[in-house]
Amino acid sequence: MTHAPLPTIDPVAARRWATRAHTRSPWLHEEVARRMAERLDVIRLPVQRWAHWEPVRGGLAGHELVAAHYPRAEVFRVCAHPGSASPAIQTAAIPWWRRWSGAHLAAPSATVPAPPDESVQLVWANMLAHQSADPMALLADWHQALVVDGFVMFSCLGPNTLRELRALYAAQGWPPPTQEFADMHDWGDRLLAAGFAEPVMDMELLTLTYDTSARLLADLRELGRNQHPDRHGALRTPAWRQRLERAMHEHLRAPGGGPMRLSFELIYGHALKIAPQHIALPQTTVSLEAMRQQLRQRHKNPS
Repeated sequence: MTHAPLPTIDPVAARRWATRAHTRSPWLHEEVARRMAERLDVIRLPVQRWAHWEPVRGGLAGHELVAAHYPRAEVFRVCAHPGSASPAIQTAAIPWWRRWSGAHLAAPSATVPAPPDESVQLVWANMLAHQSADPMALLADWHQALVVDGFVMFSCLGPNTLRELRALYAAQGWPPPTQEFADMHDWGDRLLAAGFAEPVMDMELLTLTYDTSARLLADLRELGRNQHPDRHGALRTPAWRQRLERAMHEHLRAPGGGPMRLSFELIYGHALKIAPQHIALPQTTVSLEAMRQQLRQRHKNPS
């Protein structure tokens, strides 16, 4: 089995973005969480505990959709850097359906750097994996948190994301505007390599339209930062910003005019954690005492 190369992400830039104090969840992440939550209806595995990996970055409204699906399940909000997430989590009030139903009394939650090993039946990780500089380590953390027969559900950006912006930057001779993104087949291979079984992957392509460059750039800033190691290494000037906006108006519109367009490839995946598979070796060593016990047992229970 071949594995996809590690993503083109600068670990320092990734850590800086992860530790930033996020005050709200990106609207696109919330929309992807809504679409992913609809897939829970086809999964019949019981969930008494679940973990939401980086809930502020993944979507606080999406968190409540999963909580409503499993109203009595205990929740771990996994924040590798709790200080960056706590302001948003603290301002997220208990939703009305929990206040009226009292479900929050039966569903305790905790914000932790990591859940206990083999403690949850579901790991929920929305729009997070493509931001990791070490995706195999991230998958290993998910695997370690799950009980046997537990499952992970995740989403991330795929390789066709921002393809129009990439072409624009290349035409201008600028460094890449963002890191590369792995495709769904690479993520399936990574899941198998991390010990998961029966991965199911699919994707969809969204096209977002913008009337103004200011709104387009604001959305991109909310979604993340350019973490490519070969990105421009200094501050840009106002003159460059004007050049960028002119180029976007020229290259991101359809030939007949209309709004600017950007593509986002969304990858969805889920997989199971199964019991460890024991491999039979060509030579097996049995102690003398173990053989004696087997013989004594046979004498007691003759066939």
